[in-house]
Amino acid sequence: MAGAWDRMREDLAAAKLRDPAARSALEIALLYPGLHAIWSHRLMHRLWQRRLRFLARAGSQVTRWLTGIEIHPGATIGRRFFIDHGMGVVVGETAEVGDDVMLYHQVTLGGRTRDAGKRHPTLGDGVLVGSGAKVLGPVVIGARSAIGANSVVTRDAPEDSVIVGIPGKARPRVPGEDTRALLAAPEYHI
Repeated sequence: MAGAWDRMREDLAAAKLRDPAARSALEIALLYPGLHAIWSHRLMHRLWQRRLRFLARAGSQVTRWLTGIEIHPGATIGRRFFIDHGMGVVVGETAEVGDDVMLYHQVTLGGRTRDAGKRHPTLGDGVLVGSGAKVLGPVVIGARSAIGANSVVTRDAPEDSVIVGIPGKARPRVPGEDTRALLAAPEYHI
């Protein structure tokens, strides 16, 4: 069980690192719904893998009611995943999320088809997704990329990309570029 506690401590540290409003580990542990959703997902994902699918789905629904965040128990989530604010976040069943990924509120990692198989996005390590962005279909977003607020992404993007607009267009990230403005600035919303 030490592994689970280590992961929880790692999650708390990641939240403190990424959220300048975070004051203490206790505050984060008790009051951050994004973290509660992630912790619940880990348990529901284990149930899903053990083929206790109904129980996993029921548990994820309870978490959705409590947090406003829906992570399908079949989704694969990496380490140090952080959801800031969280309300309205949706992560689909076949989504794959790498390590050190951060999502803001109202992000959707959704599908574009009802066909069986891989139908949700894959986000590489260190990807940042701005408020209201929609990443749809079995697209692959390369490591260390940033997706601007309210972008709609339906195509793959290479590593170290900046993706903005509707439809989202990728461009190379400039070395040393501060992409924080992409996540909330109104001029990047479209």
